[in-house]
Amino acid sequence: MRLLSRLSLKKLVAASVVAILASAASGEAREQIRAEPGVYSDRIVFGQSAAFSGPAGELGKGMQTGILSAFKEVNDRGGVKGRRLELRSLDDAYEPEAAIVNTQQLIGENVFALIGAVGTPTSKAAVPVAEEHDVPYIAPMTGAEYLRGSERRTVINLRASYYQETEEMIERLTTDLGIERIAILHQDDSFGRAGLQGVLLALERRKLSAAGTGIFSRNTVAIKTALLDLRATGPEAVIIVGPYKPTATFIKWARHIGMDSIFMTLSFVGSNALASELGDQGAGVLVTQVVPFPTGDTVPASASYRAALKAYDPAAKPGFISYEGYLAGRLIIHVVDNCGRQVTRSCIDAVLRTGNNINLDGFTLRYNKNDNQGSDSVFLTIIGPDGQYTPLVSLTSATILTDIVHMQKTLR
Repeated sequence: MRLLSRLSLKKLVAASVVAILASAASGEAREQIRAEPGVYSDRIVFGQSAAFSGPAGELGKGMQTGILSAFKEVNDRGGVKGRRLELRSLDDAYEPEAAIVNTQQLIGENVFALIGAVGTPTSKAAVPVAEEHDVPYIAPMTGAEYLRGSERRTVINLRASYYQETEEMIERLTTDLGIERIAILHQDDSFGRAGLQGVLLALERRKLSAAGTGIFSRNTVAIKTALLDLRATGPEAVIIVGPYKPTATFIKWARHIGMDSIFMTLSFVGSNALASELGDQGAGVLVTQVVPFPTGDTVPASASYRAALKAYDPAAKPGFISYEGYLAGRLIIHVVDNCGRQVTRSCIDAVLRTGNNINLDGFTLRYNKNDNQGSDSVFLTIIGPDGQYTPLVSLTSATILTDIVHMQKTLR
């Protein structure tokens, strides 16, 4: 037999390469037919639509950093039963329409589950898309009641609800400080209304009503009209339901015009970003949180988080948002590990909804068939004169607040 010509040999090699690539592609396709979307022999792929730009951009970045820190932690140990965990993130700029498009894209790319969404309006838009395709929607950064309850079969919440946060706020203000004139500033969307409703219900349980309410539009810092309206009501405290930029803008202008109210806001605000925006105007601002103190040692999870964050990004500063993202990542790791080698979407409920405690290094979660919220914990913090947060057990121990209350009562 004559030897193949050099040209024929090149053609044969090229054809072989094409055949190998086609075989690999078809092998991956066959693997996807046999397995769940996003689940491969060597990796599991998750999707995230969150705000990475705009006035809420630091919230999405924080959640992403925390999730990736947890994923790197387990991947550096060889993954979960040999599979690496990967995250694909898309920016929705905290806009519901973009969240829908992103969610559709991620589902079209065959992610196993969605994780770490940011916001109530975006989640309210995206969840129906996830439900339509039976895609799990895990650990969204929102405490809205809309996402809680047995009817939300695809949603797994990590954090306490806004109703629980606002109940803690009103309890501390009324019981610890004897404050009754409480006003509310809220974002004019489903997030703001969820926080508003929580405050109103907590006041109603104490036979109180709001001293006044003010609104501002999402993704703006247009708060001056609301500020003047609320100042006219003479509030002893103002609860703010919004992200860090409009919240900080309101507080700085309020102090500029001489309002001596106590200012309090929800965990969603983005604590590190809020303190940075406020600068030397932050002292005495109260923030409820849904994870333990990031630099504390009340649970071993805090030290695990700090170590994982440092390994992922040595320059990253520990904070409540990335800690929440880290715990979300740890929850995913727990699920995948307990699913075994045959990882399916249906095994998420089988692993979680047992009514048994799930111990993430001392941070305890518990779900059952009618409860899709893992944690009920709310923690209280205050910004000190140095711009740093301090944990509080009650408001009576916060000297700066008791001084403000005393001044208010003297003026009246």
